[in-house]
Amino acid sequence: MGGIESILSTNLLSWRSLKMKTVGLALLAVFLMAGFSAVSLNAAADPLSGTWTGDWGPSASDRNPVTVELKWDGKNLAGTVNPGPNAVELKKATFDPKTGAIHFEADAMSRRGTEIHYVIDGKVEGSAMTGAWKHDNRNGDFKITKK
Repeated sequence: MGGIESILSTNLLSWRSLKMKTVGLALLAVFLMAGFSAVSLNAAADPLSGTWTGDWGPSASDRNPVTVELKWDGKNLAGTVNPGPNAVELKKATFDPKTGAIHFEADAMSRRGTEIHYVIDGKVEGSAMTGAWKHDNRNGDFKITKK
């Protein structure tokens, strides 16, 4: 009977090991799904944070490429226009999540070395942001898309 007991004992250990591996894999799957859900909820709850690219200009034929990095914590909005050596920090930035309205103000240096104060207003709709900008006696529009 030692042989049968040994076989039963080995089979029982194999069964328990298989059962523990199955439970472990099921728990891992639950944790992974919960993690992905949290990431997608954060992405849905934060329509602004990230990189936006597109163009701006005073007319359809006079356009300038633009990249905007935004960070929104649910209350405060901060960002940088054209990150890099000539970056322009947003001085004032607001977002109304109910209406999608955005407002930015930024100060940049002209080619002549004078300060230019930009006022930018627009609206976020999905992954697109469109609106108008102005400074001094110049104005135009912009369209950027979230990457």
